[in-house]
Amino acid sequence: MNKELELNPNKVVAYLLKPAKQLTKADIVRYISENEIRMVNFMYPAGDGRLKTLNFVINNAEYLETILTCGERVDGSSLFPFIEAGSSDLYVVPRFSTAFHDPFAEIPTLSMLCSFFNKDGEPLASAPRYTLLKALRAFEETTGMQFEAMGELEYYVIAPDEGLFPATDQKGYHESAPYAKFNEFRTECMAYIAQAGGKIKYGHSEVGNFTIDGKIYEQNEIEFLPVAAEEAADQLVVAKWIIRNLAYRYGYDITFAPKITAGKAGSGLHIHMRIVKDGKNMMLDGGALSATARRAIAGMMELAPSITAFGNTNPTSYFRLVPHQEAPTNVCWGDRNRSVLVRVPLGWTAKSDMCHIANPLEALSEYDTSQKQTVEMRSPDGSADVYQLIAGLVVACRHGFEMENALEVAERTYVNVNIHQKENADKLNGLAQLPDSCAASADALERDRAKYEAKGVFSAAMIDGVLKSLRSFDDRTLREDIGNDKEQMLALVHRYFHCG
Repeated sequence: MNKELELNPNKVVAYLLKPAKQLTKADIVRYISENEIRMVNFMYPAGDGRLKTLNFVINNAEYLETILTCGERVDGSSLFPFIEAGSSDLYVVPRFSTAFHDPFAEIPTLSMLCSFFNKDGEPLASAPRYTLLKALRAFEETTGMQFEAMGELEYYVIAPDEGLFPATDQKGYHESAPYAKFNEFRTECMAYIAQAGGKIKYGHSEVGNFTIDGKIYEQNEIEFLPVAAEEAADQLVVAKWIIRNLAYRYGYDITFAPKITAGKAGSGLHIHMRIVKDGKNMMLDGGALSATARRAIAGMMELAPSITAFGNTNPTSYFRLVPHQEAPTNVCWGDRNRSVLVRVPLGWTAKSDMCHIANPLEALSEYDTSQKQTVEMRSPDGSADVYQLIAGLVVACRHGFEMENALEVAERTYVNVNIHQKENADKLNGLAQLPDSCAASADALERDRAKYEAKGVFSAAMIDGVLKSLRSFDDRTLREDIGNDKEQMLALVHRYFHCG
């Protein structure tokens, strides 16, 4: 166990030789005092999805004890649109399990994510992370199982084009240097994310790469490992913060925007999910997709149009959700099929021992590969509030267990063909469509709001805030109005360039 902790990239965990979940206030004080830490940062995501920061100089041991125990008071009306200035004070209190050594601070600094509390010292009902915790609690109470998740974080790096080893347009998937220009930048980001507690699966260059006005636009992706869903959301917001900060150091620009220009690959935020019980992955049964998984998928099929209210939150989102762009437009699911909304990726269910075949000197393995099976929701993008998004997915999956006809819905919405090919037109015409604008997404959320508010998960104030934000764009006909006009598209992208 100690060897495993010694190799942990998080300096706090490696030094204290304790898993992050077990860290206490005494551990934090010890790390600070024994590692010459001079400052503490409280960090917390606001209504715009970005991390906010409050800096503390460690004046003395008594002051450190005070801030770690009591947290601090902040202006909630400046953080969330649903909080009024007349009663805006909130508390932020650090979660010790999230502590990491700030990789960008010149003065040695320890950073921690915080939770929000109201004037009565209770968790803020409309706080996005607390909403996710309520969703997870309701899911476990309903199903007796736990919900895990992980994200695929796609983004573009933008920098001056030096004219060397030009990449092939829209063929950047898994490209190596020198055709991919920002692989080392990505791996440095990955190292810092891991130091901050992120559980990374891998990173690679993605499809999108092109040049406009003397600048390279190169798409990259960092994918995470499945963890408890609240940890998955924490890791994504910290990862975005790290990628942007490191890019700033290098003089690069970064965007997680869902659409970058007409005719080029947009960036998604695919969310993989699995349901576990007593540490066992429940997504498979006898090597095939289980009834548990199909019930969860059915719930996502039923609530798919309203999930876009949390996962696709500005007008550019709906320029990505168009046919023939490897982004979904229809409410359906399938195996290994990138034209569907929910994809069941390869899950190592074959009986073949591929490691032995590739390496004949290796003995046959008894490795349990069932743990690797997930299902992937492909509609969300980088504009999402990840806590609201994952909470919405948890609600949708729970809804699948509450539906009497869940397995029939799963059967009806399953496709095993490319639905955009002409010969499959009949199948395509029988499928529901995803919303085509923020306005249409708001309509879907209005229809489904009772399901999200059930069991006290989403507060009415939060739903009202999401609806108000979506409708403020007034974009019901925007996709049709702009069409393939690149100039108007670029102007729109520029307006929402730093979303999420």
